[in-house]
Amino acid sequence: MDVIIPAPLKRNDLIAIVPTARAIVAAELAEGIALAESWGLRVRLGSGVGRKHFQQAGTDAERAADLQAAIDDPEVRAIWCARGGYGTIRLMDKVDLGPLRRDAKWVVGFSDVTVLHNALHTMGIATLHAQMPFMIGSKTEACRTTLRSALFGTGSDILIDPAEVKSASSVRPGIARGVLVGGNLSMLCSMRGTTFDIDPAGKILFLEDLDELLYHVDRMVQNLKYGNWFRGLAGLVVGGMSDMRDKNPSDPFGSTAEAMLQEALAGTDHPFCTGFPAGHIDDNRALPLGMPVELEVSAQRIALRYPTGV
Repeated sequence: MDVIIPAPLKRNDLIAIVPTARAIVAAELAEGIALAESWGLRVRLGSGVGRKHFQQAGTDAERAADLQAAIDDPEVRAIWCARGGYGTIRLMDKVDLGPLRRDAKWVVGFSDVTVLHNALHTMGIATLHAQMPFMIGSKTEACRTTLRSALFGTGSDILIDPAEVKSASSVRPGIARGVLVGGNLSMLCSMRGTTFDIDPAGKILFLEDLDELLYHVDRMVQNLKYGNWFRGLAGLVVGGMSDMRDKNPSDPFGSTAEAMLQEALAGTDHPFCTGFPAGHIDDNRALPLGMPVELEVSAQRIALRYPTGV
């Protein structure tokens, strides 16, 4: 299947900020709005901004209608999900993503937004795993500049030196090519066996997660291992595995998320790195998903290159 790549944004294009999950107010989006406007974009807030139904930015039907309005509006050239949390998966039987085949536009977000990345990947549409407008002002400059570069099509390669990015580790060196897929580990596991499941065979898989009990992480990793996700991969990129913890610190599980993944990869030989700068971390760099990518892993350099550009 040929990938459908949304057109690069240009000055005066309209970007819609849509809350598909947790409630949020306009003041919490001020930094993201100012950033988009500094890039010459016009910003429209979805009707769910400022609305609250328990934890969510409206009922499922209201949030789905908000997302559908942005999908259907030909003036909107990108949909920037306002924040994560939980709830986007509840919209999937209420939203028609089909118009994006005819009029592709960037869908941007991460974490809970992984369900949209998966669904659009199965449709052959590229998406953007990147920081939402919420809290973007506290992130690194690289987080913001890679987002701008990906949206405007001015280059999205990411090259890091493990000696400079202290969290990064070249666990297994090598070079691989394939389509980049993935996102939040918990969300990916929750979609196993559903319409929104993905097949990572022959692809480069990216994983990240936040605030999980370590034995829960191991259970998810075992799910993927027994589902043969790791055997057919071209490569594995692990981003932030942030704030992982034991239920009882005095009785530890005894392993890290990264070590669990390394153990699960026994018998494979594809390139593998950890600590890549993407996920629930300050340095959350933008990754176009569904795009062909080259992964290079060595002690001197970890690189994701997009040969066809964005």
